[in-house]
Amino acid sequence: MKAFLQGSFCAVLLAPAAFAADPFTPHLTYNTALISNLSGGTKAGTVGVGSAHLQLLADGGALFGADGLTAFADGLFTHGGAPDALIGDAQGVSNIAAPPGAKLYEAWVQYAHGRFSVLAGRYDLNSEFYRLSSAQLFLNSSFGIGPEYAQSGVAGPSIYPDTSLALRLTYKPADNMVLRAAVIDDRPPEQSGPDGPLLIGEFAWLQRPSASMPPGESHNRVGRNAGLPAYDNKLALGGWYDTKGSPDQSTPGVNRHAAGAYFILDHLLWSGDSSKLAGFLQTGVADGRAGRFGFYLGAGLNAVGLIPGRPNDEIGLAFARAESGAHFRTLQQSLPGLASRDAELSFETTYLAQINDWFALQPDLQWVQNPGTAKGHALVFQLEAELSF
Repeated sequence: MKAFLQGSFCAVLLAPAAFAADPFTPHLTYNTALISNLSGGTKAGTVGVGSAHLQLLADGGALFGADGLTAFADGLFTHGGAPDALIGDAQGVSNIAAPPGAKLYEAWVQYAHGRFSVLAGRYDLNSEFYRLSSAQLFLNSSFGIGPEYAQSGVAGPSIYPDTSLALRLTYKPADNMVLRAAVIDDRPPEQSGPDGPLLIGEFAWLQRPSASMPPGESHNRVGRNAGLPAYDNKLALGGWYDTKGSPDQSTPGVNRHAAGAYFILDHLLWSGDSSKLAGFLQTGVADGRAGRFGFYLGAGLNAVGLIPGRPNDEIGLAFARAESGAHFRTLQQSLPGLASRDAELSFETTYLAQINDWFALQPDLQWVQNPGTAKGHALVFQLEAELSF
C-alpha cells in the first residue's frame, strides 16, 4: 500500500504538463523544513518535515459554457518526523508537520453568481473562515487558526491535514462585506466512528484599494478563486458549534456539545512606495469543559519590502497565548509530579526571503514558554523552503 501511494503521487506530479492550458489551471507547491529544538522542551534534536500540494482548478465556463462554475482538487503528500515530540508543545511550531502519507485534501465544486456563492465537497474551512493575510507569514500553527477551535471536538474541525465534507454558502450584501456559513462533517471520511454536523458562520468587513480593480470591474466577486486584489484592512467575527461534541476533559463518560466564537483583525498600519507594515489580532473562546483550550490570544506585525532591493521579502514578529480550559486544567493539576501552568505562550520572529518567483527561504525562531502548559521552555529554530510552480 505504501509503495502504491508513493508511486501514485509521483505519477500525479507529472499531471501539470498534461493540463497546462485552459480550461485547467495546475499548481504545485512543496514546503520542507528542518526543525531543531535548541534547548529545553522534551529533548534536543532535529527533525525534517515536508508537505506537497498538487492542485488542479477547472473552469466550467470554458469546459461546458457554465459560467461561474468551477471545480477544484488538491492532492496532499506529507512526510517527515514529529517536531512536537521534541518540544512537548501543544500549539504546534510547524504548520506543515503531519503524519506521513498521501491523501485527497480538497475536492469541491463551486458555483458563483453575482453576490452569491455555493460550494460543496471536501473543504478546508480555514481557506476562508478564521483567516488573516498578515498572519499567514508565521509558521506556528496557531496563526493559521486558533487552537481553541483547531483542537476542539473528537477529530478537530475540517482543517490541515484532515478535511471533511462540507456545504458552504457565501453572500456579499455590499462590496466590502461578506457573510459565510457552512455545515461540515466533524469527522474525515477516512476515520471511523460516530460523526455529526459542525456549524460555523462568519461576518467579515474588508477594505480593498479602490484603484486596484480594472476599469468597469467591481469588488462584488465572491467565493474561492474570486481573483480579487489583496485587502488593506479586515475585521471578522465568527462562531461555531459542534453538534456531536467531545468527551468532558475531566469527567469520563460525559459528552459536551463544544462551541466557541472568535474575533480577528488585520490592519494596514503604514505604507510607502514599495513597502508596508500591517498588524493583526486574533482571539477566541471555547467551552472550557469540552476542549483543551478555552481562550486564545494572538497578535503580530508583518513588514513587507523594508530591506532596500528586496521588495517581496517579509519580516514578522508575533505571539500566541493558548489558555487551558477549566476542566483540562483540573485534569492536568491532578497528575502527580507535573508542574502545570495555565497557558502556553509562544513568541515567533521570522524572515521570508523571496529568492525568485518560485523559490523562497524562511529562517524562523520561536520561544515556547510552558510547552504543553507544563513548567519549562523551549527554544526552536527552523529553516523552511518553499517551491511553487
